[in-house]
Amino acid sequence: MSRPTPARRPLSGEGPVFLKIPSDPRWLPLALEHFNEVLVDHAHCEKKAAANALSLLQAYPELPGLPAQMARLAREESAHLAKVLDLMAARGLTLGRDAGDPYAQGLQKVIRTSHDGRKVDRLLVAAVIEARSCERLSLLAEGLEDPMLRRFYGELAQSEDGHQSLFYRLAVTATGGDETSVRARLEELLLHEAEVLKQVGLRPAIH
Repeated sequence: MSRPTPARRPLSGEGPVFLKIPSDPRWLPLALEHFNEVLVDHAHCEKKAAANALSLLQAYPELPGLPAQMARLAREESAHLAKVLDLMAARGLTLGRDAGDPYAQGLQKVIRTSHDGRKVDRLLVAAVIEARSCERLSLLAEGLEDPMLRRFYGELAQSEDGHQSLFYRLAVTATGGDETSVRARLEELLLHEAEVLKQVGLRPAIH
């Protein structure tokens, strides 16, 4: 019996961050062929997401809503990390050292240096990364054969969709509610993200 094809999710989920380009259609076959490598990279991504949430809490404790939201996010990302590590252990995989993420590094290069600009950009870059993660995890949920893995990655995609919305809302709060300026800056970052994605090329990794 053929497996039913799940409905395609929008490119960036349902949140406010609309990516400019989809992932290369060759990415999913590559990720499925090298799924063990993707799992290891995914674990590092969850680890860094938790660390970034705590870093934002440390840097901007005065931003209304941010401390409690980042504390909850760090806990959620850590729980995701634990689940991915369990999947790795079942496959006999070890985490190893983090080789770095050229995608995230490419986005971070354009973060502004002024205090206010850096605050907004850190939040928006996090939103963009979550949006791309949402897209990639959705693709895995559609392409994997194992029902448990399909369900797991579908649930994670939904989480990432919520995270991108959270970071966007916090960026608007950081400007005192100036959503027009936040949208304009987000558009610039999304155009840059599309170029970074092309430069990074195909990798068996979440980004």
